[in-house]
Amino acid sequence: MEGGLHDAFVDELKDAYDAEKQLIKALPKLATASSAEPLRTAFLEHLEETRGHVVRLEQVFASLEEKVGGKHCDGIAGIIEEGKAVMQEDFDAATMDACLIAAAQRSEHYEMAAYGTLVAWANAMGHSEAARLLQSILDEEKAADEKLNRIAEGGVNREAAAAARDTDDEGEDARPAAARKRASARGASKRSSSGSKKKSTRKR
Repeated sequence: MEGGLHDAFVDELKDAYDAEKQLIKALPKLATASSAEPLRTAFLEHLEETRGHVVRLEQVFASLEEKVGGKHCDGIAGIIEEGKAVMQEDFDAATMDACLIAAAQRSEHYEMAAYGTLVAWANAMGHSEAARLLQSILDEEKAADEKLNRIAEGGVNREAAAAARDTDDEGEDARPAAARKRASARGASKRSSSGSKKKSTRKR
């Protein structure tokens, strides 16, 4: 027997439920890896919101008279793995914060797409209570994404860019010892050679 939109809807709900459970485990790690206090606070605040999302999703299941359950969300699992890989990199503090924001926003955008679909389907099927609960989650995901944008644009990205420029400058200064001596020697040799040619020309 073929399934319909209701079946697809419940399947997506289970996917979202598992995604939120995975994020409850991942967000504390992002907070711990953060250096900027506003970013650490944002991750911890969203952790509390995420716990609330789990509760609301359980209410959605109840409103549909469906059993609460999750289905492994491969999409969010992959995003979390990418975030773990970033945390293992040897970046300066500002660059690490910028990368953590990027990792978190990937998950936010994934969830925004998922909840947007769930809200649309709930409305199409007349599940008004489910639509209301899901819209409240979607609104919080959008707000979390906007907060991360403000933190990134409010200083983290500029600090990371400044650190990158400082590293480039240090690289220019460090090239140097042996290379500068060689370049200086070549310059001196050319000047000496040029002077010799001029003297030779004058003698003729």
